[in-house]
Amino acid sequence: MKAACRGWGMVEFLIAIALGLLVTLLGSGLLIASGSNFRNHSDNAWLGDGGRYALQVMAQAIRQGAYSNWDSELAPPAFTPSVDGLDAASISRSTDGISKPLPPVANGSDVLALRFSGSGVGANGDGSVVNCGGFGVAGEARGWSIFYVGADAGGEPELRCKYRSASGWGGDAIVRGVDSFQVLYGIDTDTPADGVPNTYLNATAVRALDAWARVCSVKLALLLHGERNTRADTVDMRFDLFGAAYSEAHGGDQGVRVVEGSLPPAQRLRARRMFSMTVALRNRDG
Repeated sequence: MKAACRGWGMVEFLIAIALGLLVTLLGSGLLIASGSNFRNHSDNAWLGDGGRYALQVMAQAIRQGAYSNWDSELAPPAFTPSVDGLDAASISRSTDGISKPLPPVANGSDVLALRFSGSGVGANGDGSVVNCGGFGVAGEARGWSIFYVGADAGGEPELRCKYRSASGWGGDAIVRGVDSFQVLYGIDTDTPADGVPNTYLNATAVRALDAWARVCSVKLALLLHGERNTRADTVDMRFDLFGAAYSEAHGGDQGVRVVEGSLPPAQRLRARRMFSMTVALRNRDG
């Protein structure tokens, strides 16, 4: 007698569907997690490249700051100080220098302005001295390299370089995704001056002491974020751009401490990276 052939029953069929859905769900979760990890890794790589490039551009401008062209007929004492700045402010691309501050962008980010002598004749000099935009500065002029944070057309904060070329004032973006850009100035308080900073102050304190001519180094700190929420963790991190001790002692200095919990929810779980550097001026004023 031949055995009867049997197919799947309803219960078996439902169990098979449930197991298939479970496997699909697990696979989808792994795929989503893998994609998120890839985007987070990509954002971190971009942050590393962008942050290093921004510091390189600013460091070059700072080292060039206070450069005096002794072949020029203009004597250095006739110049204004080579370093200037603003706390918790922004500026326009088209206004003269930093003469017209605007409300701050990105957690009270600062403004750093550097001036230096040019070299050569003609509209762009001999090309040996350039501003942060890459334009040459002539010997009879004084160049500007100004760094500040502004918002692009989509509202994303970006670090910009402002300069004056032969055609007028202009500005270019250096890196996007700025949470905070902070600057401290190393002041040489010794008499006679020895070119070594004794204390670091923000722009407001330097201006109150009328000590711009005594600035001999600049301390930079930059906090950048990625384009989207890609972190798997949900921990609210804290970033002290000049260290926790400075943040605790200078609570009124906006932007030196950034806490993710105070940011909009759409920004809290983005990849973040902090960059810092201290750069000495090649020359001193006065």
